Amino acid sequence: MCSGRVDLGFVLRAFSNGVDGVFIGGCRLNECNYVTHGNFHALNMVLLARRIMEHIGLNPERLKIEFMSGAEANLFVEAVNGFVKQVKKLGPLGESEGLDQNDVKLKTAEITKLVPYIKMVNQDKLASRLKTPEEYDGLFTHDEIEKLFREVVSYYIDPTKCQACSICLKRCPVEAIAGAKNLIHIIDQEKCIKCGTCFEACPPRFGAVRKISGEPVPPTIPEEARTIARKSKA
Repeated sequence: MCSGRVDLGFVLRAFSNGVDGVFIGGCRLNECNYVTHGNFHALNMVLLARRIMEHIGLNPERLKIEFMSGAEANLFVEAVNGFVKQVKKLGPLGESEGLDQNDVKLKTAEITKLVPYIKMVNQDKLASRLKTPEEYDGLFTHDEIEKLFREVVSYYIDPTKCQACSICLKRCPVEAIAGAKNLIHIIDQEKCIKCGTCFEACPPRFGAVRKISGEPVPPTIPEEARTIARKSKA
């Protein structure tokens, strides 16, 4: 499997399940057999994941990526053995960081929900091709990650503008929108992955979906107030 298919969500899920370390092996950079050069994406994903790990209090040394060819078995063995020794030195996940398993699980679960949003915000950087290891450290900065989570967007359907057309409901990839004919639609904020599909799908003539950042999402209107009263045709 191409290393480019290793998703940020896979890494976070591994740590959420209590794995002490994650090792990713990929083909050498600029030696991709395909046009995708997925190993660059894997590298950028790891650089982003390591910054996120720092943000939630996990040691980024628990995540490592190495590049080698299929003929370099010795290099592979050395890299894996070296990483195993490193992880053993760090100890069980969370122990040296002062976090218990529940803390790790809760924090990684919250971040995992935001993976589609994180990838959307960082899509240009995730697609970049770094030329030297000196560039690695500057791709994602601590300040950028702090801002990323400080300014997470939310989406809210304005009950005064919703026409219950169901377009956003049908487009939502995680079924986070509830609604029916003549019933104002609402977004389940616990299910929402912040992808913005509803915002893009809502017809401009309605403009019912609001993009919110830096402020709380308004409370959901009660069930009994969601019915839309249509004017009967003469």
